Amino acid sequence: MSGEKRHAILSASGAHRWLNCTPSARLEREFADNSGEAAAEGTAAHALAEHKLRRALKMRSKKPVSKYDSDEMDGYTDGYVEFVLELIGQAKQACADPKVLIEQRLDFSKFAPDAFGTGDCLVIADGMLYIIDFKYGQGVLVEAEDNPQMKLYALGALELFDSIYDIDKVSMTIYQPRRENVSTHTVSKDSLCQWADEVLKPIAQLAFDGNGEYRCGDWCQFCRAAVKCHARAEEKLNLARFEFALPPLLTDGDIERILSKLDDLTAWASGIQEYVLQTALKGKHWRGYKLVEGRSNRRYSNEDTVAETVKTAGYRDIYETKLIGITAMEKLLGKAQFSELLGGLIEKPPGKPTLVHVSDKRPAIGTSAMHDFKEEC
Repeated sequence: MSGEKRHAILSASGAHRWLNCTPSARLEREFADNSGEAAAEGTAAHALAEHKLRRALKMRSKKPVSKYDSDEMDGYTDGYVEFVLELIGQAKQACADPKVLIEQRLDFSKFAPDAFGTGDCLVIADGMLYIIDFKYGQGVLVEAEDNPQMKLYALGALELFDSIYDIDKVSMTIYQPRRENVSTHTVSKDSLCQWADEVLKPIAQLAFDGNGEYRCGDWCQFCRAAVKCHARAEEKLNLARFEFALPPLLTDGDIERILSKLDDLTAWASGIQEYVLQTALKGKHWRGYKLVEGRSNRRYSNEDTVAETVKTAGYRDIYETKLIGITAMEKLLGKAQFSELLGGLIEKPPGKPTLVHVSDKRPAIGTSAMHDFKEEC
């Protein structure tokens, strides 16, 4: 759940960024945190997952309520709790009474000045430390391997429990249900401590002091300063050297270089547009631009009154009905009966072909699948 009441300059959630672009840690503090709906939905999902896990472990908890509550969120958080309970069962095979901590504050300031974070769930057993991080976002696939946020949590947990449980290995898991992603990576305590001393410690001090060079990369995506960062702007505008020539006039190498940057370029351009819009709404005038009312769709001002008015006029067939969704149906029937009754009636059609980087773990589709898609179109 990774929430922090007081935000550390060197936060665990921002580690991928400040480890690669050290001055960003200080620069970001000059900008407001304008997290959008996706972040708010993620916070709500984390709160619900925490509540369910506490109840499953016989702890007191009051169920949170938010406008983001849905059957989908209910199903995904149930899955998270089941995963954690299975992991606890696994830990019990080696330790009669493993310790389970939820929303545990973790301090790793021994390696990064004034740095701390909050671990979603920790399971500590003899010789083994398990760390689970629940991520509700679906925009970016998050891997556990060499994940600096998870390694910082692990260092904080080792400070608390290593002397008690004599931990040898650390298992770090990212549970990201909306991407069907459960990524686990296990490392030895010794290799983790070596990374902390040789890599983390010197870079963290540089970042804390606001020193070092600005560097652009995928870590820029969630940087609050990205929209006004000169280094990032220069990198994106370097694409102008291609003068946006039509594809037939570019070499294959040119296209491949552009392709690798397009997603980030689009995100950067969208960030600029959103920044300009928000500042304009606050009164700033941008030369050559003005605020206007956008397009909108008609809607009923009061559905109940509309229904009564139309019924009074003699019309009755004014409502649409549809089958409840699969997640809601599974919850209604229970997993066993759902599988028994509807297992053969559920299908998952192939998704629309999408071009991704070769590092994506999904298998490449064959020529027959591409042909089938063209036929459907």
